[in-house]
Order: sequence, then structure tokens, then C-alpha cells
Amino acid sequence: PASADAEQAAQPGSPLAHADAEHNVLAEFSMGYGDPDAAFANAPHVLREKFSLHKGLGMALEGRGLVARYDPLEDRLVVWLATQMPHMAHRMFISLLGRNETNTRVVTPDIGGGFGPKLVFYPEDIVVATAALILEAPVKWIEDRREHFTSSTQERDQIWDMELAVDDDGKILGVRGDMIHDHGAYTARGVNVAQNAGSIVPGPYEVANYNLDIKLVLTNKPCVTPVRGAGYPQGSFVMERLLDRAAEKLNLGRDEIRRRNLIQPEDMPYTRPLASRADPSIVIDEANFPKCMETAIDVSDWKGFPARQAAAAAEGRFIGIGLAVYLKGSGRGPFEAATVRVGPSGRVTVISGVSAIGQGTRTMLAQITAQSLGIGVDDVDVVIGDTSTIPYGMGAASSRQTVTAGSSARSAAEEVRNKALRVAAHILEAAEDDLELADGRVHVKGVPGMSIGLGELATQLAGAATGFALPAGEKPGLEAHVAEQIDGLAFSNGAHVAEIEVDPETGHIEVLNYVIAHDCGVMVNPLVIDGQVAGGAAHGLGFAMFEKMIWDDQAQPQSTNLAEYLIPGSTEVPNVQIEHIVVPSSQNPLGVKGVGESGLVPVPSVIASAVENALADRHVRISNIPVSPTDILTGISAP
Repeated sequence: PASADAEQAAQPGSPLAHADAEHNVLAEFSMGYGDPDAAFANAPHVLREKFSLHKGLGMALEGRGLVARYDPLEDRLVVWLATQMPHMAHRMFISLLGRNETNTRVVTPDIGGGFGPKLVFYPEDIVVATAALILEAPVKWIEDRREHFTSSTQERDQIWDMELAVDDDGKILGVRGDMIHDHGAYTARGVNVAQNAGSIVPGPYEVANYNLDIKLVLTNKPCVTPVRGAGYPQGSFVMERLLDRAAEKLNLGRDEIRRRNLIQPEDMPYTRPLASRADPSIVIDEANFPKCMETAIDVSDWKGFPARQAAAAAEGRFIGIGLAVYLKGSGRGPFEAATVRVGPSGRVTVISGVSAIGQGTRTMLAQITAQSLGIGVDDVDVVIGDTSTIPYGMGAASSRQTVTAGSSARSAAEEVRNKALRVAAHILEAAEDDLELADGRVHVKGVPGMSIGLGELATQLAGAATGFALPAGEKPGLEAHVAEQIDGLAFSNGAHVAEIEVDPETGHIEVLNYVIAHDCGVMVNPLVIDGQVAGGAAHGLGFAMFEKMIWDDQAQPQSTNLAEYLIPGSTEVPNVQIEHIVVPSSQNPLGVKGVGESGLVPVPSVIASAVENALADRHVRISNIPVSPTDILTGISAP
């Protein structure tokens, strides 16, 4: 028999995922702080609930794939690979094939969506490269949709048994419980999904006492790695549901109980003694959670909803409203390098180890570089995802590219700017303070026509002729290479309000209105940011209401096509109204907070809250995600 159910797999004597193992518990660890037992012993109100949370596949429109080509004359292997981590893949090819850094190259073109499964180095990658070496001919493999269902990494089930202690005023006294995490059959990215989920449960709230016991169990299913959100939606769901339960018990508004527990701006930076991969403690550096929540409440007309609900009820309609507040760590270090180089033509090239997975990375790098150098975005060429152009890199994951690569590009561009001013001052025989950089030229202020172009400076610094010293004794080249060290996470955050309608006859949920108040720090490109936030919300609706992998009792997949595994389409995704709250981060030179994942985090929470509100008279309880029409009809018919 197979190990097919995570909760059962955690029990002694259950079927083993691996015949040579003694049990299915891969890892067991706890996280917490304070004294939860004392807090619960003295609490006037304790609420307990069990949650079953499912999160599915990356489901990018574009599958994985690669082309490998070997040139035997030069002993050179080039692999064009759909990966979020080109330098990691480069190291794997070198190690597994016994090759070296100079004769092996990995190129990551625009690969479409990444969403997590393209983080990983897969067996197919090494098989295709090996075939190219043996055959001395190009070899191509492209993943089909069924292979994505059965072989790509995924997220999966978490079962939480949680308690919340509050006082008579609704203030949180403590949170504790345990979580079982379905880890699949093998380990591809360590324990990070479960750790992320556990560490984010306290979220944007003041929680003085916390403990979570976690078990990672093995099942005969594909490996689990992060999918957009990487555990944060699950941890957020648990906390938001518990707060709704406490609000109901104490006869408080769902907004009011959050208002009483949110961390205040004057308490920033706020340190929480929970370790993450990046830090021994979680430090929320800068945020204004109350402002985000109040903005979402005001824009959605939360206070006017009871009248709208009563009017709908008079027509026989069931509408509800939900609220959730959240945060999402971003910009995981330790670094992402960038080189900024001015050529003799005057064009600027910025090179980085990140990759393009559809979030406007090239545009972001070009904008940041152009702004520092006083040139147009069209004058900047961006080279990313090519291991032959830059020696070190991490890649696209953890909402990190603007925080890390953007910061390095800005610093490198500033170094180039300063060098250009120094050299121009020498050539133009002017003081640096009398110079300004604009339109690709260094001008002497107040002296029209006295200027020198960046291309001319680059030519001088490239060695215009033999026998002549470089200007001002500078090193060759008008370029700079910087790898900014990012010491801690930058936490994007916000609040979502959803207004929905439930058909009690079919269980169908329609999202009528969706408002997001979002803080991603300094906004480099507002249009791209809005696309990322709205896209995250759409992705979150899939996890909240549609996407679920089904397995039989032998761990055989039962949903291996898009007729059985549902994803939201254009008719299921509402227009999303986004309001920006700008609180710059102190964790990086740009003051930015990553935005690629945060729009997804609270969506399951806010949909569950809204569905319960719509069906409050029928006492429906939502403790599982995704919430399906069957779940709703079952809840309605329950005694």
C-alpha cells in the first residue's frame, strides 16, 4: 500500500512512503516564544479549530523545458533552460557532468510564468544535457500539461489544529497548536514551505505568546516546493479565521478585533523572536498596518455593507463581505549582483543574474539604471539569465528581484555616475560641483555647449590610444560591479476586502467587488506593480475556490488535466481596485518591498470570511480551502 494521506502517514504503523524507512516523519520541529501555556491557563476565552488547507500547482501557461547543444570542437555545452535559477542550474550541470565553468553555459530566456516549480533542477534537465553530449547534437524536451500535474513540484496539504486565547476585550493572549505538512516523496527545497507557514501565523498582530509543533511527513506524491506565496497564505488563513471566530464569540466586528490587535506604526521596527532562513529573528522594519486596513475598509464602503446585505436579502440574494490583513516577507538575500557598463556608443548595459518570469524585471532594471544616469530607458540594454555574462547570481524567487538586483543596479549606476563626473571634471577642467549629468552627457552648469558624452568618456577610459595615461589615473572602463548585501526581509503588507454572492442552490460563489490596500514601499513602476498585485489576487482566487489535486488511496493522481483541476478564468476574476500605501523599507537602498507574491497571501482568508458572512443565518463554517460548491451545500444542509 502507498502512503497517500498526510494525517494518516504521521501515525505509527501507517503505510510507508519508502520501504526502507522506519516511519514517514521526515522532520519534526517547533517554533515559538513567550509562555503560551501560562497565557492559555489564565485566558477567559479559548477557541480551537482544525483547518485543512490545500494549495496546488504552479500551473504556468508555459511548461518547463530545455534545449541543450554541444559543440565538440570547442568542448562547449550551452543549455537554454526554463528555470528561475540559472546560476544554480549552472552549478548542477558542472557538478553532475564533471565539466567546468568556462565550457558550460546556461541561458534563461523569457520563460513565462515561474510560480515556484521552475526553481528546481529536475532529472529531465541532466538527461537532456547528457543526451546532447553523447549525440553531439541539439536535444530538446518540453513538458506537457500532464507531466506538469504528475512530475513538477507542487504545494499540497497542511492540517492544522490550532487554539487562540483572547481576553474580554478581544486582545490576543496567545496562539498555539500543531501542523502536519504533506512533503511528498522526496525533498527538493528543504522545510521552507512549512517553516514559512508557521513563522507567519502571528502576522501583523501583536501576539505575545506563540508555539507551533510541525511534522513533515512523506507521502508517495511529487515533491513539495514553494508555489507563489510559499506557505504564507496557509499561515495567514489560520490566523485570520481564528480572529473571525473570536470576533463572533465576543460580539465584536471583524474589523474591530483586528483594530485592537494590529501592530502600530510607532512600534516599528518590530522584532519577533521567530527564526527564518534569513534571520535569527523576524524584523518587520517599516509598515502601517492600521492605515492599510482602514483604507481598504473605507474604499470598499465596509460600513455601508449591512444596508446592501439587507437589500439583497429582501430580493432573496445572499451576499457577504470579508476582511483580511497580511504581510509577506520579500527580498531574500544574501545578494544579487549587477554590472552597469557604458560603451563607446553611449549605450548603457546592465547585467544581472536574475531571470525573466513575466514580472517586468528588464523594465525595472532599465528604469533604475536610467534614472541614476540621467538617460532614457530606451538607452539601456538589459542582459539577464545568462551565466556567461556575470559570475554569480541567485535568481527569481521570494519576491526578491527588485529588492536585490534593483538595489545592486542602483548602486552600480551611482558608481558609474560618480566616475563619469570625476573624469569629466578632469577633461573639461571644471570642478565636479559645477557639473551635471543629463541626456547622456556631462554638462558644465551655466556654460552652454561645454559638455562631454558618456560614450566619449567610455572611449577615453577604454584607452583611446597607446602610450597615453587614463584620465585622472582612473581604472579602465566606465563601469561598476556591485553585489548589495541584503541583511533582512522587507515585508510588503496590506489588507483585502471582498464582497461576494453565494447561490445557496448551487453553492456557486461570485466575487462582486474586490479592494486591496497594499504597501510595497517605494514604487519603481506603478503599472507593473498593479499587474503583479492583481495577478496575485487572481492566483489566490484559484487557491481559494478552484484548484485542488485529487489523489486516490494509492496516491495515484485523479486530476491530471484542466477539465478536472480547475483554474480561474477571466469570467471568475473581478476587477480589482488597488490603493497604494507607501511606507519605504529601511532594509535596502531603494526602499522597496517585493510585490510578486503578496497579492495572493490573504485571498483564501478573505473569501472564506465573506462566504461565512453571506451564509451566517445558515451557520456555515469554512475551515478548509479551497472552498467548493459541494462544501457550501454540505454546510448549508448540516444540522
